[in-house]
Amino acid sequence: MIGTLRGTVIEREVALDRSAATELTIEVAGVGYRVSTTAATLSRLPGDEVVLLYVHHHIRESDQKLFGFLTKEERKAFEGLLSAHGVGPSLALAVLATHSVRQLAAILSEEDLGALCEVPGVGKKTAQRLLVELKSSLVLPALDGEPSESGIDLTDSAGHETSPLTDVKEALVNLGYSSEEARRAVVGLRDEADDDSDSGQLLKRALMKLAKG
Repeated sequence: MIGTLRGTVIEREVALDRSAATELTIEVAGVGYRVSTTAATLSRLPGDEVVLLYVHHHIRESDQKLFGFLTKEERKAFEGLLSAHGVGPSLALAVLATHSVRQLAAILSEEDLGALCEVPGVGKKTAQRLLVELKSSLVLPALDGEPSESGIDLTDSAGHETSPLTDVKEALVNLGYSSEEARRAVVGLRDEADDDSDSGQLLKRALMKLAKG
């Protein structure tokens, strides 16, 4: 079983749909390995430097496939998703392409059915089943209060997730918006935010989006 690959990315195949799987070829000791991953992961990989991918080696009767991730926690989440009934590699990867591990932890903690329905191929019934199954079986660092692979603690002293988008969502609710309105506004900001984003600026953008309807 292949667990990691360290080498240079020599080919990339980017999918037009951000939630769909993308493919890369990583050369290790003269051998090229084709690996499926998310568009977000592919965009973060340099093309001329040695990179390390954490790999899930998926074996079926008819074929074998490699799925690559930048951190152990992403691979762990992927494998946890695969353990849920009816979830195959394509759907598990689509979940992680739509929601990061941090976001997925918050979704399960808050039982955010709507957020799971944002994943292509996941309807309300499937989302309800996933919430029940994953809450009991999927262990994520952000829920456990463990640090991420990057060494950044994802939780505060009380064990709650901390991020600029979480702060914005809470601020919107405090301003009188419903949880659903706040969630939708935050979803629209995910592409603009990272761990260093200013919560105040993100809140202003969220309010502008809500004002426009």
